[in-house]
Amino acid sequence: MRTLTALVIDDEPIARRRLARLLCAMDGIEIIGEAGNVAEAVDRVRSLRPDLIFLDVHMPGGSGFDVLDKLDEITPAIVFVTAFDHYALRAFERSAMDYVTKPVEKARLGKAVARARLAIQTKDDSERVAELKDTITTLRRVLRENQSRSQPFWVKSRGEFIRVATDKVVRIEAERDYVRIFADGQSYLIGESLTSLERRLDAAEFIRVHRSVILRRDAIVRFRQTAYASLTALLSDGSEVRVGRTFAKTVRIEIGQGQ
Repeated sequence: MRTLTALVIDDEPIARRRLARLLCAMDGIEIIGEAGNVAEAVDRVRSLRPDLIFLDVHMPGGSGFDVLDKLDEITPAIVFVTAFDHYALRAFERSAMDYVTKPVEKARLGKAVARARLAIQTKDDSERVAELKDTITTLRRVLRENQSRSQPFWVKSRGEFIRVATDKVVRIEAERDYVRIFADGQSYLIGESLTSLERRLDAAEFIRVHRSVILRRDAIVRFRQTAYASLTALLSDGSEVRVGRTFAKTVRIEIGQGQ
């Protein structure tokens, strides 16, 4: 079995390390580099010419699609690392490309690598380019349709995937390398950073009040001023969250108490 060279592209260092660790445990894969933004990714692909790239769709300074737009004649196999919902992922059904969703699971990653290897062995560059363009067109359309509203979370619990509507969410808290979503009296752990998840949320529905906490605006009952002029948010589920100093000015302006 020929060893495939691979490049991991994700703006979150934790996500890159987790994915690289899973790939290093597989036979026939050699990681030759990483990238954390669009410009860096384009430079690494052009200079390293990997057989396979693992590409996060949501990137700072653009998107994973912008990386692919700049590759010109370079045609590596692609495995998207996505947070798309299951409707968007139908774009991959007839494509040689594949995807993995965060948090990435070993078994699913193995299937994606096998599918990419088969595409490299059986399809020429022109076929892969045509499939890539078709898939990107579909995904971009879905993004445009959904950009005005936050998408539901799909969380894994006891071997099942559960749909958690954003209007049921009360708060989202960072928990080491993960985030915990509190909704309908339950909590769910997701293998994604708070910063990464925040980019997928509609700012009209959610507000970050602390470096480790995001709140759904409709779940905020009131703000209480506490010692040293700090603020505490009281939420519809009875919980309380302290507003961080970095975010206090933004919160005060929103409630008409700041400049």
